[in-house]
Amino acid sequence: MDSRTPQDTSRQARIAEMRRAEKTRDRRNKILAITVSTAVVAGLVGFGAWVLIDQKQQEKDAEAARKAPVSGEQDWDAKKLGRNHVDTPVKYEMNPPVGGDHHPRWMNCNGDVYKNPVPEVNAVHSLEHGAVWVTYSEKAAKGDLDKLAETVGKTPYSLMSPVKEQTGAIMLSAWGKQLTVDSATDPRVAQFFTKYVQGPQTPEPGAACTNGLADK
Repeated sequence: MDSRTPQDTSRQARIAEMRRAEKTRDRRNKILAITVSTAVVAGLVGFGAWVLIDQKQQEKDAEAARKAPVSGEQDWDAKKLGRNHVDTPVKYEMNPPVGGDHHPRWMNCNGDVYKNPVPEVNAVHSLEHGAVWVTYSEKAAKGDLDKLAETVGKTPYSLMSPVKEQTGAIMLSAWGKQLTVDSATDPRVAQFFTKYVQGPQTPEPGAACTNGLADK
């Protein structure tokens, strides 16, 4: 014989219903947590894959830029460019010079932007170490100079300075190589940096670009 009162039966029914609701809520929360975690993991994996693909594409683009010739650049036979260290003035056949005998001390070229002209004999030594030297005349627009200064400032083995007497508005020089452009947005600027900063033309790759001459 059941001795429970109607009140007891009703109370137990409510407790059972609450337990069922709690279990249902727990299952729903677990499913939600699993779904969210799966989505997060999938998103991270997808983002990681995208970053990897993008990085590989950038590497391919850089390699292609290094292999392709730079349209319009001038070349000099590196074997005919002197590399002696001298303390006397040097008369170069091109302006700005892209190689030749030079001063024993290099111009600092760790992304250095010089407001005044720098000694050619020191800058040429920087080229020997694998630097790209950006020069400009009064023809260059200020916006272009700002953009070039930004590029040089974040690029080790590069330097920038004015050369009033040069023929082009903007000129980029590496050892035995030179390019003239009218604008900093010319795609050949980026290609020149990619190809020649510590590029294969460098007579002394890895040599210092700091602790040299710094005259800003």
